[in-house]
This record gives sequence, structure tokens and C-alpha cells, in this order.
Amino acid sequence: MHCELYMNKVSLRPNKKCSMSFNHTETNTPRSSELIYKMLVLDLDDTLLHDDHSISARNKELLARAQNMGVKIVLASGRPTPAMLQYAQELELAKHDSYLISFNGAVVTSMKTNEVLFEKSLTRDEIHSLYDFSVENKVHIITYSDKGVISETDSEYIDVELNLTGLPHHKVPDFKAEISSSAVKCIMLEEPSYLKLVEEKLKAERTDLSVSRSKPFFLEVASKGIDKAASIDFLAKRLGIKQSEVIAVGNAGNDLSMVRYAGLGVWVDNVAPELRHEADVVVASNNNDGVAEVIERFIL
Repeated sequence: MHCELYMNKVSLRPNKKCSMSFNHTETNTPRSSELIYKMLVLDLDDTLLHDDHSISARNKELLARAQNMGVKIVLASGRPTPAMLQYAQELELAKHDSYLISFNGAVVTSMKTNEVLFEKSLTRDEIHSLYDFSVENKVHIITYSDKGVISETDSEYIDVELNLTGLPHHKVPDFKAEISSSAVKCIMLEEPSYLKLVEEKLKAERTDLSVSRSKPFFLEVASKGIDKAASIDFLAKRLGIKQSEVIAVGNAGNDLSMVRYAGLGVWVDNVAPELRHEADVVVASNNNDGVAEVIERFIL
């Protein structure tokens, strides 16, 4: 059964500003017997995961300690749901009755029941119009079906997505003919500096869609109102958790909505420079276990 997501713009915390700290042993957060933060939302690639796509022993240990204290660990990624399951299993999210937010917020899944609690897709016509835009602006485009990653073209950037997700590449001669129904999202892919210009143009022309970059060469497009913050808000309300009791940790443009939304918004140190000022705290990089630092400083 799919529940309706609150499609009104979720509230952001006022006067948000970055309080950067690079003293990674500092623990100046007040402690009490009651949990200050009850939900920890983590982006996967370039945030929780090291560059080799693994969860470090230190991150895993600290996440287990947080879960044993009752903190909900939620993984929130642009990845398709199947490409997140190995990490959910590694962290025993089902045992702790936790959740996945996949496709940049377009799908919310309970790991305990495997129930899809929310799903919102692009329509066929929206996908076809995005394909036309991609052709006009000379960028690659992919979407997803039960056959895997769908595209007309090959690209080194498409290869990155295939390697990240482990999904098969279903290359087709006619993208529009292949896509005859809705799909959760599309990604446009190209060299980063050019794709940034395409992003600006798409955002100006298509205010009816949600557009963000998850990597410098990935421009993600979903239905209007779909982002990680909206899905976190949906989950928090469902679980009776206040916005102020949420920590969100990310590194990229598609994490910005949740970093702004959360009671404590955190970047890892490898965040893009133009986003750095948007968080409350900057911790160590993904390769230096920034997630573990968050847990040590703000949860334990």
C-alpha cells in the first residue's frame, strides 16, 4: 500500500548557517539520558561509503551502537532500491525496523516488511519530453525499468551508474518507444562543466520538475516536490519524530534539501565548495569516516 507524501514544501529551519569544525575529536554536544537525535539519515555514495563503495569497520561499529540506543538509521540515496539492499542488510536495518529512501526520495521502503510506503514516478509524457530536451542539448539520458538501466547511447558516465548499481544496461534503438509507461526518475549525464549549464537551463524551463545533481556528471530529474527532505518528513511524521530530532549527512546537491531540513544538517569534508556554507557542521570526509564522527559527537 502506498501512502501519500506531503507534497507541500517541507519547512526549513530558519537562520541556517555552517558551523565548521575540523577538530574531529571534539565532543562539545551536551549529553542527557534522553536521545537528542532520534533519526540519522545518511547518503550512501561519497558520504557513508568509502571510495571503494564499502562501509568501514569504524562506521559499522558506530552505527550499530547508535541503533542499539534506539536511533533510526535511514539510508537515503539516488540509487535504485535494489542497489541499496546490500548495505541495508550489512547494517541490519530490517532487524531494527528501519527504512530506505531510494531514487532521490521517489521511493520509501520499510526494510522490516519490504513494503513500499511511498512511490511517485515521472509520467511517460514527462520522460519523453526530457528525452527531447537531452537530444536538443546533446547530453546522454537514462531511466529505469524492470529490464535495468535504459538508454540509447553508451557513455563513460553511464558506465559509472552501471558500476554503482550493478544493474544491467538495456541499450535500445528508440528510447521513446521503449518507455511506454511511467518511471521513477531520469538522469542526464555529461562532462561536469557543460552539465552545469544544462542544469541551469533545465531548471529555468522545467519548474514543474525536481532537478538536482548527485555527482558532477549526474543530473537527476524526478517529479515535482520529490527530494530527500520530503521523504524524510514523511517518515518522521509517520514515526512521531520531530524535525529537530533528525540528523542528515550528505555531500552533494541532491542532499541539500535534507541538510537544510534536518535539525542538524551535516556535510562530509568532500562536499562541493559551493555547498559548504549550507550545513550546520562539516565533519571528516567519507574516506575518513565522517559518519562515525557524527555519531561520536552528537549521538553517543
